[in-house]
Amino acid sequence: MSLKAIGSIAIPHGAGSDFDHAAFDASSRRVFIAHTARDCVEVIDHDAGRHLATLPGFPGVAGAVADDGQILVTNRGSASIALLDAGSLETRAVFKTGARPNGAVIVARSGLAIAACIGDDQEAPTLQLFGLADHRHVSIDLPGRPRWCVTDAAAERVFLCIREPSMVLVAHLPDLGAVAHWKIPSSGAHGLDIDHSRGRLYVACDDRTLVEMSSATGEVTNVWPIAGPPDVTFFNPATGLVHVAIGEPGLVETIDPRTGHGTRIMTGAGAHTTALVAPDQLYVISPAHGGVLVLSDT
Repeated sequence: MSLKAIGSIAIPHGAGSDFDHAAFDASSRRVFIAHTARDCVEVIDHDAGRHLATLPGFPGVAGAVADDGQILVTNRGSASIALLDAGSLETRAVFKTGARPNGAVIVARSGLAIAACIGDDQEAPTLQLFGLADHRHVSIDLPGRPRWCVTDAAAERVFLCIREPSMVLVAHLPDLGAVAHWKIPSSGAHGLDIDHSRGRLYVACDDRTLVEMSSATGEVTNVWPIAGPPDVTFFNPATGLVHVAIGEPGLVETIDPRTGHGTRIMTGAGAHTTALVAPDQLYVISPAHGGVLVLSDT
């Protein structure tokens, strides 16, 4: 179940730089990476194994998420989200959000974009929903600083990590209604992904634990120790493994939730963000490698 390094992909000005959330778009076979330090989005051609483009104009870019050829980018520096076309690489729309948008979800079939906004001294944290076609806007207040978010398979609910009080907030779509707060026994809920087939959420927490919980009820079913404070977390449905990126000392921790067995692979200092390229690779965005460290997940 161990990950194995199989190559690397250079990103211009990537050495020692600062990156955040990245996403693989299966329709275009491209990976979109938030290059926070340079206010741009980097595009990787996965099949060619090379850097394809640098897209400027995304102030304080914090993350990218993908669905069916559409890319949603959160811009902390301009309090906005941008909708990109994965094929043409053109920006289709920009929506103003609350202060410092962070975690995000896009549901192409429903025409929905969701941004979790951290807020600032003037604004409280909010979860905001946008209709991509009708420009509908819904916003709800949050009980604490938001981290990452995902939806269930039917896109009927959104799950959002809240750092403190540590919990997973659940809201129904398409109106962010029927909100529930699922508290967890670990502090600092952060990275998040979902196993749709088994109905399990995986929450990586700042207190160095990975929490497994039911996506139906919020019941905590397992807690495992991990090597350090985590960031990006991915579940790979092809292998059944959970991968947690840990920037310091720079590694990816892999846990098999069916057995609890875990392994670690060293990456590089500051490599805290990844992209799952289904079904068999994990991209680790590594400043020490000047771009992407490609790992095999088979």
